[in-house]
Amino acid sequence: MASRTNTDGDHKPDYPPKTPPPPKRPISPPRPDREAPPGAPLMATARRGVALKDRRAANWVHENAPWSPAKAGRQVVAQLRAWGHRPDEPAVDAVLAQLVGGVLQDGGRRISVHLSDQDGQACVLVLSHQPNLAVGHAPDGDDVLAELSAHGIVSSCGTDLGEDGRRLWAVIDL
Repeated sequence: MASRTNTDGDHKPDYPPKTPPPPKRPISPPRPDREAPPGAPLMATARRGVALKDRRAANWVHENAPWSPAKAGRQVVAQLRAWGHRPDEPAVDAVLAQLVGGVLQDGGRRISVHLSDQDGQACVLVLSHQPNLAVGHAPDGDDVLAELSAHGIVSSCGTDLGEDGRRLWAVIDL
């Protein structure tokens, strides 16, 4: 290594000084254990709420009554017509009867019907608002889904269960 001596007698290297090392990362806390200890209650993950963004939407609240499916069907058909669609009225009424009839079995005091449209399709979602349904005690939605899929206008359908009740939904081709 070549060095030179200046007038004070100090030795200085011929190359530039070293740059300082990058700062160390701050100490992060330990990651939480993924497994719960034995005997600890299971923690449920939060279910994401329904979000209808950047599209037209409408919703209605109905009581748990035998006439609610027919009333919901009329409201959905009227709203789709107001948006400029020409829905197959008997088929939409039949789909709404299945959806609303499915959540009426949950025994809540009220239900809500949510509607949105996009690209020639409409999404109809019905919520039971019965928060005390346990996963093992909820009415089975598979029979409702099988009957929904028999209608020619339903392109997809589904169900799920959360702390605010059971949701049944269907996407209808218009």
